Amino acid sequence: MAIWLTENSKIIIQGITGSEGTKHGRRMLASGAQVVGGVNARKAGQSVDFDGKALPVFGTVKEAMEQTGADVSVVFVPPKFTKDAVVEAVDAEIPLCVVITEGIPVHDTAYFWAYAEKAANKTRIIGPNCPGIASPGQSNAGIIPADITTPGRIGLVSKSGTLTYQMMYELRDVGFSTCVGIGGDPVIGTTHIDALKAFQDDPDTDAIVMIGEIGGDAEERAAAYIEQNVTKPVVGYVAGFTAPEGKTMGHAGAIVSGSSGTAEAKKEALEKVGVRVGKTPSETAVLMREIMKNV
Repeated sequence: MAIWLTENSKIIIQGITGSEGTKHGRRMLASGAQVVGGVNARKAGQSVDFDGKALPVFGTVKEAMEQTGADVSVVFVPPKFTKDAVVEAVDAEIPLCVVITEGIPVHDTAYFWAYAEKAANKTRIIGPNCPGIASPGQSNAGIIPADITTPGRIGLVSKSGTLTYQMMYELRDVGFSTCVGIGGDPVIGTTHIDALKAFQDDPDTDAIVMIGEIGGDAEERAAAYIEQNVTKPVVGYVAGFTAPEGKTMGHAGAIVSGSSGTAEAKKEALEKVGVRVGKTPSETAVLMREIMKNV
């Protein structure tokens, strides 16, 4: 099994006619994902050819859902249009909306996050500024390469796109149930804690890798959640151990204030609750491999 994205998931692409939507739509289809159509109000009624497979373009998310049974939307629209695109997905009550777009104003993200919450969170938002979600061997929604790992029983949640890919590749011999890239912006939809809860509840996930970054307190809050609610083994990595003190690094969310938000502070918080933390991604993979030998 997997969390949130399975072999039965039917995916639409908001922005299917754009260069990114077309490129990654082709990749998702090639991976075996059920991409069933897309949305572009200006090109409704047309179709897009993906290597001989014609996908319909709809005027709205609601229409696309009604016509195809879609339950996942992947958003590949420019930053200035993303707020409206996500609001439309929330209004349609699509269960999962994966927002790949980067460079979205934080005010816009805060708006559609609050909008989804007001709508009783019927739509789970992953992102923005994220690589998406992949359940190896089942489905792929976003820009995560589909051929770098294998199906298995590790759950992965990560702020970083490239570190998501590296960890998937490092542990390709063990494999993953689902890999979730949540993004590193200051305001995001799905959090580390959301993914930890889902993996804890998933009978086909035996252990969890959590990748964080300097800045903010998301990892410290995740550590507190792990202490109270997670019984499965968790291995962690925090990007930014070598970041110069006093310098803002990486994603927009990577803001360090004094000792708060540093990689060392996050490492200490995680280790305090029993999470083994690697100093490098490769060391983290070694720790997880040791755990999986005994699960």
